[in-house]
Amino acid sequence: MSKNTTRVVTRASDGTLRIKDYPSTDALLEFHTQIGIDDCSTDLALRGLPVFRGLIGPMPEGKDVVRYETPEVFETLTKEWSNSKPTRRTRRRTRVNSDAAAPAVPLVDDLVFDAEMQHG
Repeated sequence: MSKNTTRVVTRASDGTLRIKDYPSTDALLEFHTQIGIDDCSTDLALRGLPVFRGLIGPMPEGKDVVRYETPEVFETLTKEWSNSKPTRRTRRRTRVNSDAAAPAVPLVDDLVFDAEMQHG
């Protein structure tokens, strides 16, 4: 599926993020100079899209959006992302049915020891 929206994220003068959506990457050519094309993205839908001077990208954002960011926004958001603590998920223990005994599985050390005893 191709990306239908091109999003540019910049920082406004008051420090807030400013997001502007365009119908295609061609619309960005009016405001930015293309300096190449993306030829190494792991997202195959991004390969062949333009790379613009002064913007980091293209980056995927959902299924239908291509994102470009100014270097300052990219650096700030990356720092925020890397400093955020992951949410801890509690893991529930499953109850072992005492009627069904699990078969004994030898440990690796036991197997090595048994093999040495047989050959030794």
